[in-house]
Amino acid sequence: MGNLIKTVFFLILSAFLTHLIPFSDFFRNLDTMIHEFGHAIVTLALSGKVMYIELFANHSGVTYSQVTNRWSLLPIALAGYTTASLFALFMFRMRASEKHRLGLQVMTAIAIVALILFVRNEFGIFWLLGFIILNTIMLAFMPRWLSDLYYLLLAFLTLEESVFGPFSLILYAWNDPAKAGDATNLSLVTPIPAIGWAVLLTLFSLWCAVRALKLFLGGRKSSRSSRPAYRQQFEE
Repeated sequence: MGNLIKTVFFLILSAFLTHLIPFSDFFRNLDTMIHEFGHAIVTLALSGKVMYIELFANHSGVTYSQVTNRWSLLPIALAGYTTASLFALFMFRMRASEKHRLGLQVMTAIAIVALILFVRNEFGIFWLLGFIILNTIMLAFMPRWLSDLYYLLLAFLTLEESVFGPFSLILYAWNDPAKAGDATNLSLVTPIPAIGWAVLLTLFSLWCAVRALKLFLGGRKSSRSSRPAYRQQFEE
């Protein structure tokens, strides 16, 4: 419980500080991209069809997909927030292992795939292009200390969004269960109500956040020693 309280406090402080950084809102769409990419990949893994993805300036997104099995909606709906939470944990694990360049390369590769295969709205296309170009500049031309700071900003922004996103579902589900995004979709195929799913998704995101912050506060370790026909739209 102590770690959970510390994590919540740390996230609130982080959210306050990162909002003071100019243009930080631009990078909050990284979490949205990962969220929608998770929906898309699981849809394809279950032999569904991804029609397209839209990313919006208010950090929301939607994946339009088609599946032939109603129960496929369960893992597809779960994939968005869980993928985002796990990716935030991945980012901190890469930094703790002195592999932040690999982390940047992975998120850039995902952005390229999303741009080529999935995203079709104007804002989403231009955001992805800008994000890919900026990451490429950081990887190819910037000194290590600057690319590390850039990566750390992305990591914290993604961690914040991965927790506050599912937490907002609790509020939406409480006010109107039919408008709670993925929690609503999950409630349609299970006996668990939307607010129940919203709480479960939030708890999972907090579990990932606790582990991520332990990696950050524990310092780095050298990479040499580390071993390490149903239609549905899924919104964040």
